[in-house]
Formats: sequence, C-alpha cells, structure tokens
Amino acid sequence: MAACGSSDNAGSSSKSSPPASTSAPAATSASPDAQAQAKGEVLKAYDAFWGEQVKAYAQADIKGTDLKKYATKAALGGAMGDVLVMKKAGTATTGAPTHRAKVTSLTLSGDIPKATLQDCLDISNWKTVKKKSGKVQPFPSNQPLRYITTAKAEKWGKQWMITELTPEGDRTC
Repeated sequence: MAACGSSDNAGSSSKSSPPASTSAPAATSASPDAQAQAKGEVLKAYDAFWGEQVKAYAQADIKGTDLKKYATKAALGGAMGDVLVMKKAGTATTGAPTHRAKVTSLTLSGDIPKATLQDCLDISNWKTVKKKSGKVQPFPSNQPLRYITTAKAEKWGKQWMITELTPEGDRTC
C-alpha cells in the first residue's frame, strides 16, 4: 500500500469522528436545520466509507464489504486499485486509522447536492503486513503519520456517496 498514493491512506474512524456539527459556511439557501442534517448525513457516509475500506484492505479484497454503497467514481476506483496492488504484493492491513473530518462546504441546491470534507488522518495504528508472515512493512521514511485529506461527496438519491479522496501528504495536521 503506497502510504500517500491514493485513497488507501486515509483512515476509518467512525468511532473517533467528531459530532456532525461544524461551523463551516454552507453555500446554499437551505434552512440551518437542513444544512445541519445534511452535514450529519455526509459525515455518516464518510465514516461508513472508511469502515468498509478498512475491511477491504484488511482482507485485500472488496468482496464482503459495502464499499460500493458509499463510494463511486475516483474514490471507489482508488480503493479498488489499492486492493489490487495489495493482493499482488501479498499484503493486507491491520488496525485502523483514525480521523477528524469536518464538512467545509455544502451545496444543497441544484440537481446533485455536493459537499467537501477536510480530514486529519492518523495512520500510525494502521499497519501494512505481509499476509503469509504477518511481518509489518515499514512506512516510507518520508511518510507523515498524520496528514490532511480532502474528500468530495455527492448525494445520489437518498445516499451520500464519496466521489473523490485526495490525500495531501505534504500537509500534516
């Protein structure tokens, strides 16, 4: 798993995410209640996406996960690509990353509601291991263990979907 390559470096932490309340301005004319509800839904989908991604990486396979329920476009493609690389390398992950995500923009008007999230990922407890031996593979020497990740989400029907995930390994948090 390339520690800063694509969507594989962010972490799941439905347990460590902050409450859905954020003070980011919303680019919409929706009521404050609708904005707060939508932000909560976006964060819930983001947490679920990471929960499923952690499962997929732990087994180096997306089978048996609900990753496709929460991710599409580049985010799903990145996770699937990472799993393929891991499978070929005979690696998987143990543990789980943590994160502190917040919705930084929200647009509820238009055909497709959209949101942007900014996250502080901590991958220090998410280790890549050789599947046969269980030997931990060290992080690259230049890999920060906590860094900013930006995610894009769109609401498709009643479900928020993570469409992009951009690790910004040069921006630590």
